[in-house]
Amino acid sequence: MALAIFDLDNTLIHGDSDHAWGEFLVEHNLVDGELYRSKNDDFYRQYVDGTLDIHEYLEFSLSVLTQYSFDEITQWRERFYDQVFTKMMQPKAAELLKSHRDKGDYLLIITATNLFVTEPAKDLLNVDDIIAPTPELIDNQYTGKVTGTPSFQHGKVIRLKEWLQENEYSLEDSFFYSDSHNDLPLLELVDNPVIVDGDHHLLKAAEQRGWPSISLRDK
Repeated sequence: MALAIFDLDNTLIHGDSDHAWGEFLVEHNLVDGELYRSKNDDFYRQYVDGTLDIHEYLEFSLSVLTQYSFDEITQWRERFYDQVFTKMMQPKAAELLKSHRDKGDYLLIITATNLFVTEPAKDLLNVDDIIAPTPELIDNQYTGKVTGTPSFQHGKVIRLKEWLQENEYSLEDSFFYSDSHNDLPLLELVDNPVIVDGDHHLLKAAEQRGWPSISLRDK
C-alpha cells in the first residue's frame, strides 16, 4: 500500500477553490465587494508568481470567518459547494483517485487552501485524509488566526512529515500529483512526482528532471 498525495486546486479540480470562495463571498454580499475582490485577485496573482506571503494571505482570507457565527458561515460553505465547487470537479480526477484506491493506496490531499474551505472536499472526493492550513476555532467561533504551519511551499513538507509521525505510512513508493511550481519541495521529496496540467515554471522544471506530466482536463 503506497501513499498517494494530491494537490487540490487546479489539480484534482479545475480552478482554485480559495479564489472561487472569495468570488462567492463577493457575489453574495458577504464582504466589502470590490475591495475584497481586488485584494483576492492580487493575492492569487502572487500565488501564481510564487511570491505569496501565506501568513498575510491567511490573515486576509480567514478574517471573514470571524464576521459570522459558525453556523452561518458553515451554511454559506454548503451553498458554495453546491453552487460552485461541484462544477469544478473533473471526471478524469475521479478516475485517477479510483485507480489508486483500487490498488489499496492511501489517498491524501495536501492543499494551501484553508481547512474551512477544503474540508468538505475530503468526503466529496472520497479521499482518506486532508492536510490544510487550520483556522483557529475557540468556543465554536473562528478567531481569524491559523494554528500550526500553513501547508504552502516548504510548509507542505513540514506538515507531511508531522502527519507521517502520527500515522503508519512512509514515503516509500509514494506519489504526489500537482500543477504548481509552489509544490516543488514536496514533488522532490516523493518517489513518484507527477505533474498535472502544470504551470509554465513547473513544466520546465519537470522536463529538466524527467518527471511525467498528465492532464485531467476535459478537452
